[in-house]
Amino acid sequence: MEKIAVDYFLKGYSCSESVVQAAIDKGYAPKELLSSATPFSGGMGVRCLCGAVAGAMLVIGSNFGKNDERDGMQARAMAKQYNEKFSQKYKVNCCKVLSAGFKDFHSPERKHHCCSMVNDSCVILEELLKENKVKI
Repeated sequence: MEKIAVDYFLKGYSCSESVVQAAIDKGYAPKELLSSATPFSGGMGVRCLCGAVAGAMLVIGSNFGKNDERDGMQARAMAKQYNEKFSQKYKVNCCKVLSAGFKDFHSPERKHHCCSMVNDSCVILEELLKENKVKI
């Protein structure tokens, strides 16, 4: 999944869109979820929450979030697990902090730097989905 997401990211999809589109391609999320990922790009436009993290949360929510059959508790627990794993590697999930040092947010250097977050987000997400028996 991570290679698919990084490829989308390098082709022009945002971080959040890349994670969601890779999940769609792997059968983990419905295709309609992609448009929901767009506003989470670049830390929701203000460089707050990393878009790769937000994309993962959207996929978790689409599989385990509250609906008529589910109370959403599993989604909350998975979100916590995801964030703990992401934070073990990056310490934070804030886009502004993760991309500090890049004066031009749209530079190729910053984009290359963010490929690792897109990659690792997918690794963590797919691991959690498989552990929780999401079928593809």
